[in-house]
Amino acid sequence: MKDIRPYLIRAMIDWIVDSGNTPHLVVDCAVQGVNVPAEYANDGKLVLNVSPYATRNLDVDDEVHVDCRFRGQSVHIGVPVGSIVAVYAKETQMGMTFDPEDAETEPPPSPRPKAPSLKLVK
Repeated sequence: MKDIRPYLIRAMIDWIVDSGNTPHLVVDCAVQGVNVPAEYANDGKLVLNVSPYATRNLDVDDEVHVDCRFRGQSVHIGVPVGSIVAVYAKETQMGMTFDPEDAETEPPPSPRPKAPSLKLVK
């Protein structure tokens, strides 16, 4: 089966925007393949505002690609979905977190894959 994470990320972003809130992604900058301006990371994590009003060309598939602005400079961000550790609404802090093993591309050894959990992110 395909990785479920991109589908959940897209659904959460749509739900947050449809609710009138601002979607944010938390990216683990230590994951291989992450292409972000590291100087804006805090404790190895980068929080991205992916609101349609703040970004352009958001594409969530096996990788997340989006054009953002950092201090007035346009920057193309490209990160594997496995580096996304959370998606949440800035205003309510409601969202979803992901465990690193949720991003497996190989079938899990057990017959049942671990389901992502939904919890309040603060």
